[in-house]
Amino acid sequence: MVDLTDLKLNNVEFFDRNGKLYGEVKSKELNACYELKDVTFQSPAEGILMDLDGTTLDSEGFWVYIIQTTMAKLMGNPKFTLEDADEPFVSGYTTVEHLRYCINKYCKDKKIEDANAIYHITANEELEKVMNGAGNANAFKPSEGLKEFLLEVKRRGIKIGLATSGLKYKAIPEIVSVFRQLDMGDPLKFYDSIITGGDRKNVGVYGTVGEIASKPHPFIYSELAHLGLNVKDDSHVLGIEDSSAGVLSLRFAGFPVVGLNTGNISKSGLDGFCYKKVDNLTEILEII
Repeated sequence: MVDLTDLKLNNVEFFDRNGKLYGEVKSKELNACYELKDVTFQSPAEGILMDLDGTTLDSEGFWVYIIQTTMAKLMGNPKFTLEDADEPFVSGYTTVEHLRYCINKYCKDKKIEDANAIYHITANEELEKVMNGAGNANAFKPSEGLKEFLLEVKRRGIKIGLATSGLKYKAIPEIVSVFRQLDMGDPLKFYDSIITGGDRKNVGVYGTVGEIASKPHPFIYSELAHLGLNVKDDSHVLGIEDSSAGVLSLRFAGFPVVGLNTGNISKSGLDGFCYKKVDNLTEILEII
């Protein structure tokens, strides 16, 4: 059982109505309520739904650094640093939610539009450095046991999908970089489906709904499973996540979750929402 008073979540509130538990996701762009239904997992798995940042690879430190750098530029304070207490609120959610949290806490007089513009300029600069072999060359590291896990899942004939709230311009360099390190070829040919937070809505180009309806909303994982992987039975689908937003996204979508102990699930009070908790990906091979 989960004690709702222990939950430490950004813009998500739970309530009981007629014996059913609901979660209300509140944001400026989209407010919605979802029922948190009971879920079951039956082996063998038909499909695996995997998160990117923190689950497939380690990049949270990189993106938290981008958030911190953005806030320092926005505030005109190069010495600005985030606090440890900020961790559950600046990882796992969308960029806008991360920035909005920081603005509400540190500089309420600043505009989210300005912060968002600074963020994407900063991210583009840092990603370009990484892809050119400069800057933080170790920005993206494969999760422990990733190659062994992915190849064994493929060997068993289980469909595998990758989902991230991150925009495409951020997500693709991450997974391409990691696959190069592991000598696994083109990730677009390896995965059965990949869904990102979409494209930015810049002048002169088409954008998508993107981060407006991403995790913890259920749509990314629902689309990944039902349209990307074309699974027939949700009870034979297993999600893998390291973040509270990802756990909620999967549970709102109706899928059981294996949570990685390396993320912020425990700090957010969501261990009870997970089917299992593990230390690394290879442990999941015994479950599926």
